[in-house]
Formats: sequence, C-alpha cells, structure tokens
Amino acid sequence: MTTSDRASTLSATDSASGPQNETADTTADGQRPGEAPANENRSTTPKTDAFRAQIMRGWADREEPLPPARVSVPTASAHREAISARHRGARLVIPAGGLKQRSNDTDYRFRAHSAFSQLTGWGSDAEPGAVLVLDPIDDGHEATVYFRERAGRDSDEFYANSEIGEFWIGPRPSLAQTAADLDVAARDLAEFSELGLVTDARTLLLREADAGLTERVDEARRTMSLPNAEFDALLADDALLAQDLSELRLVKDAYEIGQMREAVAATAAGFDDIVASLARASEHARGERIVEGVFQARARLEGNDVGYDTIAASGSHACILHWTKNSGAVNPGELILVDAGVEVDSLFTADITRTIPVTGRFTEEQRLVYEIVLEAADAALAIVRPGITFRTIHDTAMEVIAKRTQELGMPLGLGEADPAEQHYRRYMVHGTSHHLGIDVHDCAKARRELYLDGVLEAGMIFTIEPGLYLQPDDLTVPEHLRGIGVRIEDDILVTADGAENLSLGIPRTVADVESWFARLNAS
Repeated sequence: MTTSDRASTLSATDSASGPQNETADTTADGQRPGEAPANENRSTTPKTDAFRAQIMRGWADREEPLPPARVSVPTASAHREAISARHRGARLVIPAGGLKQRSNDTDYRFRAHSAFSQLTGWGSDAEPGAVLVLDPIDDGHEATVYFRERAGRDSDEFYANSEIGEFWIGPRPSLAQTAADLDVAARDLAEFSELGLVTDARTLLLREADAGLTERVDEARRTMSLPNAEFDALLADDALLAQDLSELRLVKDAYEIGQMREAVAATAAGFDDIVASLARASEHARGERIVEGVFQARARLEGNDVGYDTIAASGSHACILHWTKNSGAVNPGELILVDAGVEVDSLFTADITRTIPVTGRFTEEQRLVYEIVLEAADAALAIVRPGITFRTIHDTAMEVIAKRTQELGMPLGLGEADPAEQHYRRYMVHGTSHHLGIDVHDCAKARRELYLDGVLEAGMIFTIEPGLYLQPDDLTVPEHLRGIGVRIEDDILVTADGAENLSLGIPRTVADVESWFARLNAS
C-alpha cells in the first residue's frame, strides 16, 4: 500500500493496528458504545463530498438470509421465563457491557456479561454495548435486544468508525438477522432511552455489567426526584436481580451440561498439548510461558478463549495459589501445577488442575504429597449425591488433609487442638469446591443458604480441588517436602443417584500421569 493509498483509506484514526476507541464504556466526554472515537487530532480520513460519494457507490448487492435460531434459544428462553416469574411487573435491564480498555486506544477482546449471555444465548459473537430489556406485560415479560445497528454503506460510519465500521471489524449482523438468531425482538440502540425506561415502569438494572449505563440509569432515576428511601429500595432490588440471575444458574439443563462437556473435552486436548511441550519448556528461562502459550493456542483453536488466566506454576511457584505471572523456569525433576480451562463459544468454561512431573516421573517425596491430595479428592467425590450439603464436600476433603499432614509430622491435625481453629489449613487455605458454568466461579451472588449451605441437586456442576502447598520456607514442614505444591481439580456433575467426573479422562493417578507423559513424549 502506498502512502497516498493509505491516507485515502484509513478510517477515523491514523493506525490500523487495532480497535481505536478511547475508553471502556464511555469516554470522558460521554461517548457511548459504537460512536466514532474522538480522534480528530489524528484523523486522515478524507471528508469531502466527492470522497463520500465515491466510497459509497460501486458495491455489489449481498444476499443475507436469516439464520435459523441457535441451539441455545430454548435454554435462554427458560432462563428469561424464570427471572420473569421472580419479578412480575418490573422492567428488567441486563446489559452486555462495553469494550474495556487495555491501554490508550487498545481494548481487550470483548466478552459479554455472563447474565446477558444467560438470558439471550448470545455468546462469543455478542455485540458490545448491547442491552436486553424485559418489558412487563400481562402474563410475564417481552424480551427485546437493543444494539447498535450496523453502519450501512450510505453512511460514512462503515469506513470511518473504527469501533463498528465494516472496514475495520468486518460485517456485523443486522437487526433482522439477530432477531432470527436469538428468537427475540431486536431494535436499534438509538431507540433505547434510560429516562423512558425508568419513568413508565419500575425498572431494575444489572448494575455491574456496564458502568456507564448504570450511571445514566441512576441519573434518570434522580430526575424523578424520588425520596431517598425509594431510591435505596431500587438499588436493593437491583442487587436482588443479580442474586436471582446467579441462583438460576445453580442447576444446569441438558444444553448447558453439553456445553460443559465440550469445554472439558477442549481442555483435555490442551493438557495433552502441555504434556507434549514440557521438554521444550524446560529449555527456556521462562518455560512456564511456553506452557501457558500452548494451552492458549488450544483455547483459541477450539473455543473462544481461556476461561480465566492460566496458572502454570513450576517448582515452588506451585505453592502460590494464583501464580499467573508464569515467568519462571520449568526445571527437570520438579513438578508443574497447571490450572487451566477452555471457554467455548457459548462462554461456558472448564476449570481443571493437574500436577505433572516435568520429566515424567514422580520422586518419592512428590508421590507422597500427590497421593495425599488424590486421596482427599477421591474421598470428596465419593460422597457426592443429591441431598447432601455443598459444604460437606469440603469438610470431607479436609478430614483427609488434616489426618495425613499430621502423619507427615506437621503440627495440629484433627484431635490435637480445637478443630474449629483449623491449624492444618496452613497447608490448604482455599475451599475445595465452587460452582462452575458460564462463569468459572459461577453463581457467585447466590445466597449462602443456597450455595455453601445449599443441598445438592441433579444438574449442578462444580469443582473438587483439594491441594497441599508446602512452602519452601515453612519450618513446620519436614525439610525434604518443602517447596512441593500439588493440586488436583476435576469438574463434577451431580446425577440423579450420584456424580460423574466430567474430567476423569484427563489422567490423575500417579501411574496414569506417568504413562500419559510417556505416551505423549515417546518420540
């Protein structure tokens, strides 16, 4: 491309390196999602009438058939009906959220808020700035998705708006295509009015999804001169909406369980890639990043992204629970703890941890610690069935951790001191389980009585992930075990009469892990 060609084709900015919006949800001067970024000081876009006339003609007609409804539609519809039943008569506003700034005019890859995807079925292809509105009607609610209609070629936006213009990000769906795809009404975001929403019906908002929209809705509420008590009641109802949406995800349907199986299968392939990469990783000063990178490649190949930052923790880094720097060496003779999950295009994610010997064989000390963790995981899984409380899973795993750490010579196991003090938690400070689904820590806003103290039901999916983290400078740990960190994490589905380990196919016993390494490194 010549300099003159570049000058005549650039969009609203002077760089083609990436999206060019200035802020996350709105700019300092109130720019809303989809509006052309304020880059006039850098713009080289021609503005003459002659240029506009030239660039807007000469385009072939495109056939754009309406797509069939996507397979997530029945599940999304069921979620909408369930939230409607909890909030009859109120208007419900659930934003997808906007682009989030990484640095200057570069954004992170967009991911819609989980509740928005939950209620629309719109996954990795959701539009930034979209808003779902559930309007109250006599027998429930009527759903409408608002998003910025794509820029037509009769508008300069299609070549001059780097956030939504087709020249910059490719074709976007039309309102008609989206309505058919999601099986809901679709309208242009320009028709969306915060003031109109809050003046003719009691309106509840999912506040955390879009900070800019939340500020505008609150301002619209203030224009109504509500008494403080009534305004506070609306904020409380907003929180209740978030809680209810979270609790509706506690039990998964067949579609959601199927998505979790896909996420686990893709993650299993990623762990195979990791095991095959360890020899190469051990040759690099920052080999943990090779491990992280090969998993990221699998996540992008088979899904939308990783479901959370990958932990690739070699040696004593495995004792740091959320080691995501991944900047260390992968040394022969050490273990590497990898906590990773693929998020598929529906946004459901796996969450799996395996601890693997870098050269394929556990030492005696490593095997000892590993088998304690495996025993705790197996004991917890063995009790899972409908009717038990969620916290019992953790208590069962911790009984093993407490007993076996005392046998290793560490102080204050069960029965040696007040059990309520839980001194043995020094070696495993985190919980054993969390719900899993469209969020890696799914259902996080659910009430305690439905989560930690809740009773298991068929269709729930959660992790079981005990660990032992024997810090390298912990003098209460026998010297020969210091610096060893082990976690084993699996994704568990509650069935009608027990449980299924969805990630059982990823090797987890000592013998199976060693055979796995040998098989993938046979050459």
